[in-house]
Amino acid sequence: MTQVSTQVTDHGGGVRSLRVPIPNNPLGYTLVYVVDTDIGPVLIDTGWDDPLSWDTLAEGLSACGTSAGEIHGIVITHHHPDHHGLSGRVREVSGAWIAMHEADISLVRRTRDNRPERWYTYMTAKLAAAGAPADHVAALGAISLGTLPGFSPALPDREIVPGELLALPGRRLRAIWTPGHTPGHVCLHLEETHPAGLPGNGRLFSGDHLLPGITPHIGLYEDPADTTIADPPPVSTSLDRGDPLGDYLDSLERIGRLSPAEVLPAHRHAFPDATVRVQELLDHHDERLAGLRALLTTPLTPWQLAERMEWNRPWDEIPPGSRNIAVSEAEAHVRRLVKLGQAEAVTGSEPVTYVAV
Repeated sequence: MTQVSTQVTDHGGGVRSLRVPIPNNPLGYTLVYVVDTDIGPVLIDTGWDDPLSWDTLAEGLSACGTSAGEIHGIVITHHHPDHHGLSGRVREVSGAWIAMHEADISLVRRTRDNRPERWYTYMTAKLAAAGAPADHVAALGAISLGTLPGFSPALPDREIVPGELLALPGRRLRAIWTPGHTPGHVCLHLEETHPAGLPGNGRLFSGDHLLPGITPHIGLYEDPADTTIADPPPVSTSLDRGDPLGDYLDSLERIGRLSPAEVLPAHRHAFPDATVRVQELLDHHDERLAGLRALLTTPLTPWQLAERMEWNRPWDEIPPGSRNIAVSEAEAHVRRLVKLGQAEAVTGSEPVTYVAV
């Protein structure tokens, strides 16, 4: 692994990473990968749609001996804006195709089709159903809808099919469906001998599924339904609409069995021995679930549960937007406990509370 510049790292074997900044975010940057193929460079993720991010991406590509206009294709690990944000702009200047898993393409399509105020209507109703205090819900709903920023992410034109090799001449890059962080998250397995001779099964572009020193956010999958339904969109207060944490844990175990020689994640840095990190994350969620079950000896709403969970800072110091994410994660964990038969909803409670069984 060679540091080409402050933004570019050469990982060998025709793979380089660019550190593309994420404005006002503690993660700092997204690692965008440039993969050489027989028909030209392909990007894995693109970074946040921001002038500084675009300029950094352009400078990094230049340091790699190419440019945005020469990109042949863009493979997106998942739909989040720090990964998918610049895809449309790269496609505009290059004509590159954009590929994503169908489940996340569906979310991109809904984001493009739904009005901003529709999302806020949904979010305020969802937070109220989770037991959020009235002042928190009111503060979210009081935002002037006329000033809401528009977000119209690029609609992918190719679908990533799990288990299949991507159409990249000169490369063996296979898609692995790893839902959990998002419903359509994919990891990408480079089925080639490691250029430095590290033992193991090729290299893995892990997106946000497997990160060094960070536990990826596992929230809820549902979102405002498509535009064929009436306003406001319905809010489900039941926990029978999937099990994102269960999906994530199953995906982790599959990646552990794959045993790649090196992991190339979307944040922080590359690292060897995926099996060790996989086990650390499995143990973390086992401990998390045990701790939540102990909290649920008393019936709690998802909001009350989130208030009592351990985060990277005290609850009082967590800003409102991050509290919304925390409550979503609390609900995902409750769903797992319900699926395991270790918790249940309290009949007749409103907002709904859950208790250990």
